[in-house]
Amino acid sequence: MQRIAAIQKLWEFRQFRGLRRLYSPAAQNTSACLSGNDAGNIPSMPAFDYTPPPYTGPDAEEIMRKRREFLSPSMFCFYKKPVNVVHGKMQYLFDDNGRRYLDAFGGIATVNCGHCHPDVVKAIFDQTKSLQHSTILYLNHAIADFAEALASKLPGDLKVVFFTNSGTEANELAMMMARLYTDCHDIISLRNAYHGNAAGTMAATAQCNWKFNVVQSGVHHALNPDPYRGLFGADGEKYAHDIQDLIQFGTSGHVAAFISEAIQGVGGIIELAPGYLPAVYNSIRKAGGLCIADEVQSGFARTGSHFWGFEAHGVIPDIVTMAKGIGNGIPLGAVVTTPEIAEVLTRRCYFNTFGGNPVSTAAGHAVLKVIEKEKLQENAHIVGSYLKERLNDLKSKHEIIGDVRGRGLMLGVELVTDRTLKTPAKVEILQVMDQMKDMGVLVGKGGFYGNVFRITPPLCFSKEDADFLVDVMDYAMMKL
Repeated sequence: MQRIAAIQKLWEFRQFRGLRRLYSPAAQNTSACLSGNDAGNIPSMPAFDYTPPPYTGPDAEEIMRKRREFLSPSMFCFYKKPVNVVHGKMQYLFDDNGRRYLDAFGGIATVNCGHCHPDVVKAIFDQTKSLQHSTILYLNHAIADFAEALASKLPGDLKVVFFTNSGTEANELAMMMARLYTDCHDIISLRNAYHGNAAGTMAATAQCNWKFNVVQSGVHHALNPDPYRGLFGADGEKYAHDIQDLIQFGTSGHVAAFISEAIQGVGGIIELAPGYLPAVYNSIRKAGGLCIADEVQSGFARTGSHFWGFEAHGVIPDIVTMAKGIGNGIPLGAVVTTPEIAEVLTRRCYFNTFGGNPVSTAAGHAVLKVIEKEKLQENAHIVGSYLKERLNDLKSKHEIIGDVRGRGLMLGVELVTDRTLKTPAKVEILQVMDQMKDMGVLVGKGGFYGNVFRITPPLCFSKEDADFLVDVMDYAMMKL
């Protein structure tokens, strides 16, 4: 305890003198935010031989003041005392005091290669030096090279790429293309889905938390094949019958498309029940529709076992949408489809000013190279499987854990106050999150009831990181 008190005094002294960066992050300990006997018993963060550069910007209080005055009131922060993140390196983030955090959220399943990965940063820097932006009306190799590399990662005839700036944009474009190609308006989505927040994608989204009272037409929402809370458990084919019912009793008998995530991200890391997608794809295609795979969160090796989430279900979509992990944090999205379907956009002029920007596409190409060079898909599978096993062990210890699910490094831990009734632990999850933050772990939260931990770290996550995450979660749950 004397050593802890001495470290804390030294910390305060360095803050006062403005010397907040002149120490080794490997020597940091997570006791800084805890006191008493707790400080001596908490898990130790893995060593990391890196010192962030000095931070001289505004503090958290000043940033919060500006947010309240100048930014949308719809913006919210995690935690009672929000973290002022000023620097990132691989799977770690640093606050304005130089404190290191294990990032188990990855910017919402976005930073696949790791924060400020040198290869991605170099690609961005080199391209920015030569040409930051022009227009796709001129030739430039960056967009063509990346499109070719991206198409090589997809099965079948999926090889025509349209670049966008976000996942919402990508899904909007995919839905429009399906409607144009089929000459039909009706689209089927899943309850609990999230596909974006623009007019069309908000219609496809099926959680009232994310839907405003504006015109949203032409989308029907099917039963969610949720193995934990669904009516039919893990029997995917039984859920698929609802799709056929919707086609027969909710449409003209013809549909434009079916759109789904392989693992629902915002919805609480829900992996669709086995056997569901093959049966649904069959029904949709019989009704003249296209099958759209939303890979915004599950794509780019995150699931470990496969590069794309849909591949685990043994299906090949007609259109694939993607964003987030595609650029490791750069605003970038894409729609990939077949040459035949792509032709529909030639009926009028389709143009996107920033879609295919040379800096963004250079970053995206670098991401593909890093994933392959550093075997991040393999790491996501190995470490993700290990982490899931450890979380399941934790479930056997803590009654508050109702379910552990997901694949690779896209995992969910659902907290409930009653395992039989599956009552959402809405308050308890906030307490655990804050405790984990104070011990140096940042994790996401989601699900319709807001009671699911979303664990989507950078794919360079190690087994030591996984151990630290689980040990910290265990410690926080013991304090409930």
